[in-house]
Amino acid sequence: MNRIDQLFQQKKENILSVYFTAGYPRLDDTGRVMQALEEVGVDMLEIGVPFSDPMADGPVIQASGTQALRNGMSVKTLFSQLEDIRNSVTIPLVLMGYLNPILQFGFENYCKRAAACGIDGLIIPDLPFVEYLENYKPVADRYGLHMIMLITPETSEERIRLIDDQTSGFIYMVSSASVTGSRNSFGEENLAYFRRVNAMGLKNPRLIGFGISNRETFDAACREAAGAIIGSRFIALLGSEPSVETAAEKLREAIR
Repeated sequence: MNRIDQLFQQKKENILSVYFTAGYPRLDDTGRVMQALEEVGVDMLEIGVPFSDPMADGPVIQASGTQALRNGMSVKTLFSQLEDIRNSVTIPLVLMGYLNPILQFGFENYCKRAAACGIDGLIIPDLPFVEYLENYKPVADRYGLHMIMLITPETSEERIRLIDDQTSGFIYMVSSASVTGSRNSFGEENLAYFRRVNAMGLKNPRLIGFGISNRETFDAACREAAGAIIGSRFIALLGSEPSVETAAEKLREAIR
């Protein structure tokens, strides 16, 4: 069974997924970051593949991607770093990257290498849903990879139900119609959106991301979904703390 499915079967609430940029702050930190996050109790990891034009990312994640690229990170390098990662990391792993570098690498080759490394799912934020259904879903399915789709407050109920029907793993709920970044709390408009989607009775579990940075926002997300995704807050800690292990500990203190 796919590790993502195992996680959501075993744990129904308060799931914490953390996004980080591969190759940041140093090129060879990827594996250390993953091990440190698992050790502090993170449930799932989203490994960001850096790209020069990350349209959905805020300034913190953009800066980390720029530094990772300067460090020499690439899709090929990332897969070489992940070859033996399953010897030390057991939690579900999702690759999150934009379409352009994936196409340059070759989508089937990307899926093949990902599956060989023990990756459980893929997130491609700029992949149109129609293209996913026609050209990408069959390939991902062949390699046992869940293709995770994003929804926003502007996504229609019809589209949400179609995504729920045609994907597996979980649905990534973007908290607001903006780029990634931290916030201290959610407004009533955000909370109404969370409640509206929760009331739809979807078959896939949902995780809420964008803006999760502290216990208040984490708890607010968990009240209306299976859990939450943190990115910018952790990457900021990676940039300010003396080690990746300290950054992981600081994240646990902020959320738990």
